[in-house]
Amino acid sequence: MTWTAAVAGATGYAGGEVLRLLAAHPEIEIGAVTASSSAGTLLGQHHPHLPELAGREVEPTRAERLAEHDIVVLALPHGASGQVTTAIEEAASASGRSPILVDCGADHRLTSAAAWERYYGGDFAEPWTYGMPELLHAGETSASAQRAALSEATRIAVPGCNVTAVTLAAQPGAAAGLIDTSSLTAVLAVGYSGAGKSLKPHLTAAEALGSAQAYAVGGTHRHVPEIIQNLQVAGVPAGATRLSFTPVLVPMSRGILATVIAPLTSAAQGADDPQALLRGTWEAAYGRNGDGEAVIRLLPEDVWPTTGSVAGSGLAHVQVAVDTTAGVATMMCAIDNLGKGTASAAIQSLNLALGLTETTGVIMQGVAP
Repeated sequence: MTWTAAVAGATGYAGGEVLRLLAAHPEIEIGAVTASSSAGTLLGQHHPHLPELAGREVEPTRAERLAEHDIVVLALPHGASGQVTTAIEEAASASGRSPILVDCGADHRLTSAAAWERYYGGDFAEPWTYGMPELLHAGETSASAQRAALSEATRIAVPGCNVTAVTLAAQPGAAAGLIDTSSLTAVLAVGYSGAGKSLKPHLTAAEALGSAQAYAVGGTHRHVPEIIQNLQVAGVPAGATRLSFTPVLVPMSRGILATVIAPLTSAAQGADDPQALLRGTWEAAYGRNGDGEAVIRLLPEDVWPTTGSVAGSGLAHVQVAVDTTAGVATMMCAIDNLGKGTASAAIQSLNLALGLTETTGVIMQGVAP
């Protein structure tokens, strides 16, 4: 069976990455590609790396047109997709259709209206099924509940890219009670494509090349409540996570390298071999030597994640080590922010909703050098 998919916000970085994956997906045919200010232009003007789609005209983002498809992927700015999804649902209902909606923005991620108001503002939208198949639920050592939810989903909220990196780095230890989430620190090196295509002075080459720039410092980044929400799903009690989160733009186009630090709990400190305990816990969650999670690779000990190894792919490289001097766990994750951080997560989740193999159309090899 072949499904048709429309992509709204198709001329942006996230929309382009979604189209790149859909173009190679054996079960999905690309339908309308839409945008707002660039409507009427050719897609090739925005994504010359997609030659087979270059002649497509970018259509206005109209709910009635989007609702004609089996699948609608929204790659819109935060705060925009909530209104669009309501209009699509109304148009689809009027025509008797029921497309699967996949939102790459933040509008349907958070379950707390208070958190939405504090970090985003505006109208709070209904939370959708969370598009992270690997998300652990309380009591799980490997993910199954989230996949079960996605297999029945018709509305999917793709996680934030930074959220994905921090969650995948830390959740095995949080779920097992081996790290103290009340003192969690995350510092991320982030590529510039995560800031989108909008022209801003600090994103120009003159400002960016040869420089590292911290942003959203001091607990103000919008991904903070989403990370805390994920750790609660993994079993951390509400209110038990205090997260210091600092993202830093570095001069690369793609990629996130998250370094997450947390004190060991007494359960980990009292183990005969804390390193072996943590290593075994991460192996239980993700597998070893590629025999567990399809896109997550727990690297061999003493091999550290790099963004170059996952660039252009849907992979996540993870590592964990005990810092015996400081009494903390050092947890790392590297992803491509447009890959596993956005588009690949969308395709993984969509595949589950369609009853397909989860990695269909997901790029499973990085690019080197």
